Amino acid sequence: MSVIVKAVGKALPQFWRATEDIIPFLDVWLKDQDERFIRKVKKIFEGAAVDKRYSFMSPEEVFSDLSFEKRNDIYIREGIRLGAQCLETALAKANWKPEDLDYIITVSCTGIMIPSLDAYLINKLKLRNDIVRLPVTEMGCAAGVSGMIYAKNFLKANPGKRAAVIAVESPTATFQLNDFSMANIVSAAIFGDGAACVLLSSNDEDDGPEMLAEEMYHFYDAEDMMGFKLTNTGLQMVLDVEVPNTIEAHFPQIIHPFLAKNNLAIADIRHLIFHPGGKKIIQVVEELFGKLGKNINETKEILRQYGNMSSATVLYVLESYMDKKPLKGEKGLMLSFGPGFSAQRILLEW
Repeated sequence: MSVIVKAVGKALPQFWRATEDIIPFLDVWLKDQDERFIRKVKKIFEGAAVDKRYSFMSPEEVFSDLSFEKRNDIYIREGIRLGAQCLETALAKANWKPEDLDYIITVSCTGIMIPSLDAYLINKLKLRNDIVRLPVTEMGCAAGVSGMIYAKNFLKANPGKRAAVIAVESPTATFQLNDFSMANIVSAAIFGDGAACVLLSSNDEDDGPEMLAEEMYHFYDAEDMMGFKLTNTGLQMVLDVEVPNTIEAHFPQIIHPFLAKNNLAIADIRHLIFHPGGKKIIQVVEELFGKLGKNINETKEILRQYGNMSSATVLYVLESYMDKKPLKGEKGLMLSFGPGFSAQRILLEW
């Protein structure tokens, strides 16, 4: 009994800006800062390898003193709308009806929502009232892959069933107006908002790339490297400058033993479906894999077009590969990193 990926659908917020159009907002935000600091911040934005990003709120709202409550209200309102939209898109691609779903997982880390998104989607799309639901928070950028891992475990235990994983993120809602730390600045430069849904199945009637294997990798003593601190003004970004170096140091242990367990080497992997954490992480990965004749061009392109949308981003990369219809037998490796610190991996075969 196998578990396959049936379809991926995405949904984009109504607001967007090219990076060059964000610069005037920086001038207003940084007006009381030292001129040298202002030039440094602009260089970070211009060199982030992000040409455009989307947002749940307008740039005027992002760079304002909008309260945590108001920002979170927008996160909830737009999150429900975009979550429903990407789920409907994915269902249409799969030619499934809403009532075909047996399991729904929602993942997000950029706002607070109780009841969770899945409850709203059950009502909005009239999913079955016996559907199993699992909301996942606090796993950050890794949650798109980990949500797929949880879905696979359910589907393996329940043959003939179908599941949806919906990732909805608004990193711009976490922007801190009075925080001029590098963590807040880098976050604002690389992140964007978005939503995506991936459908999975253990039903023999469905076809798609098979999830051959999955595994998590946890870094010891690295809890403070990435995450959010809950403050009176909202979720404040925690982002250690050592994240790329830490990933680089662990990369051989993350990749090669996992593949070896499945009697594979990196040479056997045709498609690298990696989460684009940021320009520096991409450079680290390119240096490691370029020597092996591999590339992460799709990952770079998603970062360029949308920025880092936290957990949803790797699903955009997956959709890009799915649309290209890889040949039968070709293998793909999904990889994302998140708070904890952790890496999540899935091995796919078309």
